Amino acid sequence: MIETLRNFLKLEASGGIVLVIAAALAIITANSPLAGLYSLFIDLPVEIRIGPLHIAKPLLLWINDGFMAIFFFLIGLELKREVLDGELSDARKIVLPAFGAVGGMAVPAAIYAAFNWSDAVALKGWAIPAATDIAFALGVLALLGSRVPLSLRVFLVTIAIFDDVGAIAIIALFYTSDLSLSALAVALALMVALLVLNRRGVTANAPYLLLGIVMWVSLLKSGVHATLAGIALALFIPMRDPKQPERSPLRTLEHDLHTAVAFGILPLFAFANAGISLADASLEYLSHPVPLGIAAGLFVGKQLGIFAACWLGVMLGLARRPEGVSWPALYGTALLCGIGFTMSLFIGTLAFEETGVNQLFDERLGIIAGSILSGVAGYLVLHWTYPKKA
Repeated sequence: MIETLRNFLKLEASGGIVLVIAAALAIITANSPLAGLYSLFIDLPVEIRIGPLHIAKPLLLWINDGFMAIFFFLIGLELKREVLDGELSDARKIVLPAFGAVGGMAVPAAIYAAFNWSDAVALKGWAIPAATDIAFALGVLALLGSRVPLSLRVFLVTIAIFDDVGAIAIIALFYTSDLSLSALAVALALMVALLVLNRRGVTANAPYLLLGIVMWVSLLKSGVHATLAGIALALFIPMRDPKQPERSPLRTLEHDLHTAVAFGILPLFAFANAGISLADASLEYLSHPVPLGIAAGLFVGKQLGIFAACWLGVMLGLARRPEGVSWPALYGTALLCGIGFTMSLFIGTLAFEETGVNQLFDERLGIIAGSILSGVAGYLVLHWTYPKKA
């Protein structure tokens, strides 16, 4: 039994499988006699007070603002590693994914905006279909096994990296509330302190993490979304130990966090945010511009934006297709990028949680529908492109 569990955790698709299970459990629970307990769970008041410092939020927001900061911290570590010692360190390999990522964010956002242009509140969700869930996308790709060339997997990962950078920029620029300059000044001072630690060659992770927690609190009070503290902290974690070049504090921390994030934080986030109540569902809900815009943005906009941008880059001679990757395979990968589950849900909470308008049902319905369509279609196209060998 233990050996079976270990083998499952090593599977590349296992993180995506656990996410699916968590989301399915949330929907089942929200539409069962346990619906009241589910509501009590996500609305449970949690409060921390240290002297004059007071943070009081329902559990749902602790998950979205607190635990997801750890997820963004892991993303930041991965981004830094890729830039310094990975796929993003080779300019020749990043041109085509960069083209694809730009198209894959712009076209879905435009499609959503076209559906919701006349509704100022609904328009706040324009960035929801611009995101890609790399855990799900890689999970579907892993189902095809060794038939898929490594170059295609690298292409998908690189697009997702650029996508994450874009999502971070969108959150920082468009989903920031009224700023508290004093709290923001404290956060900036802490970044200077982190820089000093880095320049002095401090490689122990504890001082960085301690300052990072204080910076999270400062950003939480500043109006800038607190999850960005995770990204900022990751930039200062040392890649290598000057005294022991073979040791990498960044890689060690990334390795230690990966399992907790993939099998703890992300499933918890999915369970807390995917609980759609279908009690009052009707055709009117299904045809609402918000879910239609999100579903169309993810399923149509992602594939169209990524594939068209990549084709244009190649035709103009500015980029080239990855070795061994055909146009149908590239198209199938573009379809997989329409799986926007985790990041789309997160941006959706930022877009609608403070508007006073209950559009979360619409948002989650469109995300789930668009992600399922993209995942199934992408798998079928790639399965046809890379058939099983006799």
